[in-house]
Amino acid sequence: MFLIDNKKFPCGTSVTMRFIGGKWKAVILIHLAKGTKRYNEIRKEIPTITERTLSLQLKQLEDDGIIERKVYTQKPPLMVEYSLTEFGKTLIPVLRSICGWGNEAIKDSDKILVQN
Repeated sequence: MFLIDNKKFPCGTSVTMRFIGGKWKAVILIHLAKGTKRYNEIRKEIPTITERTLSLQLKQLEDDGIIERKVYTQKPPLMVEYSLTEFGKTLIPVLRSICGWGNEAIKDSDKILVQN
């Protein structure tokens, strides 16, 4: 049993999912694996995510120490960049494995409809 933020987790898988679970965190992290990005760059690369959801997910990932938020106070405008921390970079092989599994599942399944 593991305890994080006063919540109990029965195994390592549940701990991992606590950090990357949900619809968008893994997607955001895969995009940040390519390098530092500004908020609007992430938004353009994931057009189906709402601004509110993106902001919340970025905040959670930052609070968990997975990404780093750097603010540049230029005038005008304010610029914010996001990048993976060293801890966050350790998740990339896991996420790439998940992505690879998903790609194989798409090829092997007649139940998945692929749309462009």
